[in-house]
Amino acid sequence: MSDLLLLGLIGGLTLLLLLTLLAFAGYSGLLAGVTVSAGSPPIRNVTVAYKFHVGPYGETGPLFTESCSVSPKLRSIAVYYDNPHMVPPEKCRCAVGSILSEGEESPSPELIRLYQKFGFKVFSFPAPSHVVTATFPYTTPLSIWLVPYRVHPALDAYIKERKLCAHPRLEIYQQDQIYFMCPLARQGDFYVPEVKETERKSRGPAEANDALVDGTGADTMSDTSSSAPGLWPSLLLTVLSAPRARGPRTVICTQPLGLPPLLHLFFQIHVELPGPRIKKMIFLVSPGFVLCICLFPLCR
Repeated sequence: MSDLLLLGLIGGLTLLLLLTLLAFAGYSGLLAGVTVSAGSPPIRNVTVAYKFHVGPYGETGPLFTESCSVSPKLRSIAVYYDNPHMVPPEKCRCAVGSILSEGEESPSPELIRLYQKFGFKVFSFPAPSHVVTATFPYTTPLSIWLVPYRVHPALDAYIKERKLCAHPRLEIYQQDQIYFMCPLARQGDFYVPEVKETERKSRGPAEANDALVDGTGADTMSDTSSSAPGLWPSLLLTVLSAPRARGPRTVICTQPLGLPPLLHLFFQIHVELPGPRIKKMIFLVSPGFVLCICLFPLCR
């Protein structure tokens, strides 16, 4: 009788432990839905204090701890420049640190000097007009371990399905949420000087100079695979000569960016220019005429 009671007690405690672990995992975000969308960024332009890291992303924990120890009340931020599924872990690059200020507010000189004292560098990121974004609960340390399995696959699928050029990948830790942001424009402005330096060292002199002209030196976190033949002058002529009609023209566009209906004036195509490099052109097209043309390097 006592043996059965003991076995029942052990079984009950085991079941209670499993239910506790399941509840803890659920609270950490195991069962949370991940919604990926394109639209406005979750933050404005920011000034950050960061340290640059080359190596496996799993080794960035001490950098988060160090930046938080300098000023625990500030939000943490990480910028990941390489896809760990395509780049060897020892070559993956990222910047980890704290957000010193946001919007029109400027960081205090004392705060800047404090972070610089501990070896951090200061850099400013703009507020892009459009981004791919997602959120995930940040309630326990387990939440961080769930991110690579819950959030990044959803972001990769969204970007690849729509053939978007969205990079680098930012993580902003704010209270009980992690905000993920992949800029669809001005990507080069999110590349800290160390990244551009590694690009110059890894490329040949001619390609390095070309990257400086483009103003990015950007790597990608996703694959792109659409194309359109011809040179951009002839394509521009095609749009300029398009007959006037109501609504935006899509005469030469192949892939919409998947933005809200109000933003569907933006389209993306890939155009082969003279020379060895491939460019992507984004046209802002209105009925019968081109309002704006932007050139970006095509994601590798």
